[in-house]
Amino acid sequence: MKKAFFTIVTLFILTAVFAFSLPISWKIADKYSISFSTSGVSGIFKTFTGSLVFDEQSLPASKFDVSIDVNSINTGNGMQNKHAKSAEWFDAPKYPSIKFTSKRIVKTATGYAATGDLQVHGITKEVTLPFTFKRNGSGGVFEGFFNINRNDFKIGAPGGEVGEVIKVLVSVPVVK
Repeated sequence: MKKAFFTIVTLFILTAVFAFSLPISWKIADKYSISFSTSGVSGIFKTFTGSLVFDEQSLPASKFDVSIDVNSINTGNGMQNKHAKSAEWFDAPKYPSIKFTSKRIVKTATGYAATGDLQVHGITKEVTLPFTFKRNGSGGVFEGFFNINRNDFKIGAPGGEVGEVIKVLVSVPVVK
């Protein structure tokens, strides 16, 4: 009888521990913003999807797997949009998505950092992307600012009127 009681108590405790330690799966809400700027061009990507599993108390189990639709680029200039999607730049027919898959997420002095694989234009490189997360009620907002060198991903020819370092600003509201 004692053995059965201890087995039931142990199972209950393990279930409670696992139930409370699972990271939170967040749904991307409307009004997200993925913007970019450099000398010569700036704009946004209008389509962003993915899976965001994040819990400040369970960073080892947290993971981002997100994708940007290259065809959703909007620079405010139709000709520039068409040129950005062409083989000379993003080559959207061949490489329709920009993808980021985290390998690890850690706490930093100013927020968090997600290290993972960034795939752009068929080239995958490991990058570390800094971000913050602010909870608000049953949701929150992920925000990040980082630079990407377009030459690392063979986007356009080096030099020219478009800057080589692209500043990327991300703001993603989420709900449970």
